[in-house]
Amino acid sequence: MMPPPNNTKGTMSRITIDVLECQAEHMGLKVLESDIPGTTCGLYCDRLRTIWLADWLNDRQRLCTLCHELVHAKYRDLGCGTRFGVKCERRARRETALMLISPVEFAMAEELWDGDTWHMAAELDVTMQVLADYRQILKDGLFEKRP
Repeated sequence: MMPPPNNTKGTMSRITIDVLECQAEHMGLKVLESDIPGTTCGLYCDRLRTIWLADWLNDRQRLCTLCHELVHAKYRDLGCGTRFGVKCERRARRETALMLISPVEFAMAEELWDGDTWHMAAELDVTMQVLADYRQILKDGLFEKRP
């Protein structure tokens, strides 16, 4: 997956659902909407090379969920029900946050909204979960240089 390109105004442009759908097509994946039970937003099946998105997602949730499931597809993850699956899920959440939030836009939103999570997520056009994951990356110091 590619980072978002710069637009003509010199600021970062955001990844759109169209870009992610093209990415899925390029990867040979089917993306389907379905009545997924419970609160599950999306699923990926490597054997079927298919991503299912809940049909009740709003645009922001759909963007974040598709990005998350594409990370699972990128690594051909087999599921999250195992100990290894927990690591896959953590990686998918981390990569989704890094793909959808730029450091510059995060800093601007944080200053603009004085750190208010709901408003920042809306400003950045991500879910509160993706914003929380990005904040965890900052807290863990994953942007710092490693020796």
